[in-house]
Amino acid sequence: MIVMGILKMEFKPPVPPSRQYAYYPGTSTVPEHSAANTHGVSFKVLADVEFTADSQGILFAHGSRFGGHALFVKNGKLIYVYNFLGIPPEQRLVGDAPRSGKHVVGVEFTKERMGEYKESYGPARLYVDERVVAEAEIRTMTGHFAITGEGLCIGYDSGDGVSHDYRPKFAFAGGKINKVVFDVGSDLYVDVETHLVAAMARD
Repeated sequence: MIVMGILKMEFKPPVPPSRQYAYYPGTSTVPEHSAANTHGVSFKVLADVEFTADSQGILFAHGSRFGGHALFVKNGKLIYVYNFLGIPPEQRLVGDAPRSGKHVVGVEFTKERMGEYKESYGPARLYVDERVVAEAEIRTMTGHFAITGEGLCIGYDSGDGVSHDYRPKFAFAGGKINKVVFDVGSDLYVDVETHLVAAMARD
């Protein structure tokens, strides 16, 4: 009973039963521990956006130059960057951004295998509506992006930039973000033994 109690305190599933979060522009930064947890799982992020030829800026940004990911528009390109612990080079997917009208753009990562340090590997796909415009294998972090701060932002980056491609806040302009939806997979690997050892070490 004591062991189960410790494990319950040490680990909780990172998402509610629906595994889906919706965020809207104009909100404050969402702290990492309260935001959609994309660590160690497959995930999809879709942004409902009204584009113009002048659209530019952050659609979402989570983390910093020491680890994080961001989707943004710059110079007519739709760009997704996953920054793995600040280790160069940045992992990037790039495609042409829509020039007008309402579109759903986003990224999907499918976890296929785990590395020596429990990092996740798999294909990432960049979408414009239902069309894949770029694809590449990436590795994603299992640990948190930051101990404090550097939470999830919609329509801007509040702090240290995830990518060298922009300078914060790089607020989205020349269009309108209606909402951004995170759909988080259920394929999380839970290393129960490691969690138990860590809990006992603090006793």
